Amino acid sequence: MVTVSPESRSPAFLAALASAAVPGLEPVSARAVHPGRTAEFDSAIVIDDQDRSWFIRCPRTPAAGARLESAAALVALLARRLPFQVPVPKGFVAVPDGRAAVYPLLPGRPLAFAGLPSGPGLAAELGRTIAAIHNVDRGVYEEAGVPSYDADAYRTRRLADLDRAAATGHVPTALLSRWESALDDVTLWRFAPAPVHGGLTRSQVLAVFDSDDDAGSGHVRAVVGWEDARVADPAEDFAAVVTTASPGAVESVLEAYANSRIERPDPHLRRRALLASELGLLGELLAAVTLGVPDRVRAVADRLTQLSRQVEPDDLKAPAPVAVTPKEVPVPRDRTGAAPATSAAADLGSLEDTAAMAGPGGSAATDQLALVTDQDTVAMDPRTMFDATEEIPPEQLQAVRQAHAARETSRDETDRASEDAAEPEELKTGASKARPR
Repeated sequence: MVTVSPESRSPAFLAALASAAVPGLEPVSARAVHPGRTAEFDSAIVIDDQDRSWFIRCPRTPAAGARLESAAALVALLARRLPFQVPVPKGFVAVPDGRAAVYPLLPGRPLAFAGLPSGPGLAAELGRTIAAIHNVDRGVYEEAGVPSYDADAYRTRRLADLDRAAATGHVPTALLSRWESALDDVTLWRFAPAPVHGGLTRSQVLAVFDSDDDAGSGHVRAVVGWEDARVADPAEDFAAVVTTASPGAVESVLEAYANSRIERPDPHLRRRALLASELGLLGELLAAVTLGVPDRVRAVADRLTQLSRQVEPDDLKAPAPVAVTPKEVPVPRDRTGAAPATSAAADLGSLEDTAAMAGPGGSAATDQLALVTDQDTVAMDPRTMFDATEEIPPEQLQAVRQAHAARETSRDETDRASEDAAEPEELKTGASKARPR
């Protein structure tokens, strides 16, 4: 195990760790990577003597080391199951807080959600990328040993975080009321859990562009940062998109996502994504309080105060139900203008029989057709249109039966005449000779 102090984690030292982790890696240059808000890892990009680029991450705490190990186990299983690249470690080296991991540097640069163009291009590809993650078999995540939450357990966990954050005294009252109301709305939390990345941000989606001047020419090539992966609410992976992208781009992302998902997304996905974005600040607050860093606590508290002034009062509430006005439908009318008691379907169904009763002239059929097609727009009364107890008049039933019998008799005579016409002349002559006189 290599002894590493936080003060000694310079890019040169991290390059030395990378050399120890990957056989044949001879560092030539190294540059540091900003640790981010959570500051869980020290990172650097290392260039070796074969002009290969590597990325090294060294955990700062045992918890960060455990998260790195969990992510490494998961991406090893995901590498062949996703249509984009994931960071699979090529080597490890032991450090006091776990193991540092070394990865080949993946292509692309962070995708800025704020500049995401709407339409079928890059925004749609981002939607399909998220759908590909959520379509992964849950058994893969279970095999990797990552956490799994059903809808009720996930909501309970969010409530517990809110209670802990409220106890710090750094959360504005308006936000506490807003979030409590959303978490108490049980209809909002009826979703099917899915394998998620765990909070996709712009720095974790890498894209390449055919033209630097055309944002629409981009393609997603890799997704990194799998330390928060779990089976949970699919809305988590949309938190950054719905709060930073334009409304048109958000629509394009969600449409492509819905068309690519195996399971149909729930109707409250967007609202929970907005809530997940806001609750992400609670996680940062709790982490800062746990680490005992007053400057970070004050910084997060200031952001919470700013958020309380920006949020809309009703954007987490369910939309008002849409009133549906029944449409008027056309029904047949007789020549006096009164609506008939029988249904239009019954009139159409009896048109053939009516023509038979009318005889060769067909006047009854013509009149019946005119009756059916001469329609006006009136309100439909189901009790009038579909009366299952209506009786057929005896004289009409008798007329239909006679017409049917006449058709059958005519058809039999026509068939016999056709058979006689088709019989050979010799057979007719023989038959006439054999017929007794």
